[in-house]
Amino acid sequence: MQVVILGSGSPLPDPERAGPSTLVRTSAGDFLVDCGRGVLLRAAAAHSGPGAFRAVLLTHLHSDHTTDLNDVITTRWATSFSPNPLTVIGPAGTGALVTATEAMLDQDIGYRLAHHADLGWWPGTLVREVTDGVVLEEGTVRITSAPTDHAPVRPTVGFRIEEAGRSVVVAGDTVPCGGLDRLCSGADVLVHTVVRRDQIQAIGLPRLLDVLDYHSSVQDAARTASRAGVTTLVLTHMVPPPRPGAEQEWVDLARAEFDGEIIVAADLSTVDVAL
Repeated sequence: MQVVILGSGSPLPDPERAGPSTLVRTSAGDFLVDCGRGVLLRAAAAHSGPGAFRAVLLTHLHSDHTTDLNDVITTRWATSFSPNPLTVIGPAGTGALVTATEAMLDQDIGYRLAHHADLGWWPGTLVREVTDGVVLEEGTVRITSAPTDHAPVRPTVGFRIEEAGRSVVVAGDTVPCGGLDRLCSGADVLVHTVVRRDQIQAIGLPRLLDVLDYHSSVQDAARTASRAGVTTLVLTHMVPPPRPGAEQEWVDLARAEFDGEIIVAADLSTVDVAL
């Protein structure tokens, strides 16, 4: 297994960080967890792309995590040589999001169908809405979900991808909660979105202060990893993003709560999970 952070950014546009997205590579194919802005550019840099995605897993339906779903759907369809439905797995509401996205693409789809004689089918999607339990099993790969807590965004889920005794958890946006603890138990890698509470409070803007209500701080994520016996903690979706050269500050905050490996993600950061 391999984990590639395609986008380590947040809702705030950053020239160095694409929007939230994580690629987990398995023997069953590549699983894309969330699809923030720029995801296919980063996937190309990682030698992957929509044709290689076994499924798209959405942790929740905030715009920064779903912005480029339309690009994934369109590019997979327009570069396939036969019908190749995209599996999209996410919380309740995912079906409505996919339907609305395809409706938004209606004119573009019509243009391409009219112009390309060898493209004779509409984009296909297979949507599965999930909450808790096994969501996919294929060969030695098993994916489970569990509810997380990103209220008032409801419902939200995290995903655990397992193969041959190894496991990767992608938490999405959440505060500490029982569902996430259960999902993370004994995991090799935990990819967790985090915020710097001290820096946000120092900035003091009300709308920025609001993010503290429903995101984990660096220390929160580290405590979750420690409770669950995680081996490697990957910090991503950092708000505000670390200043160049200041990544060690984030490591030090996590180190106070967690004694495993700590990675401050950049785009295309890669973690190999030996099978």
